[in-house]
Amino acid sequence: MSEAPRVIDNAAASRYEILLDGAVAGFAQYRLRGGSMVFPHTEIRDEFEGRGLGSMLVGRALDGARAAGLRVVPLCSFVAWYIQKHPEYRDLVDDGYRDLVDAPG
Repeated sequence: MSEAPRVIDNAAASRYEILLDGAVAGFAQYRLRGGSMVFPHTEIRDEFEGRGLGSMLVGRALDGARAAGLRVVPLCSFVAWYIQKHPEYRDLVDDGYRDLVDAPG
């Protein structure tokens, strides 16, 4: 039986990681810049795709940014997409980057 996925903040590597069955299934890289957490890249390994792990990972990373009192810069298209689909995180987006999460039209 598979273990439940876990998301951790691997601060030494500047990334949130999602762990499944003892393996790093994916990660969301971040850089701390002033009062912001910049997300340039998110990746789920091929063999773990299609399980909703990317959404779980990004949701927990955004929760971490909120808990730390940080703004979010969603340079990663998946993070921007996730915020579009989950507007409860829109307030975290740095004002200069709102266009990345504003839905067209």
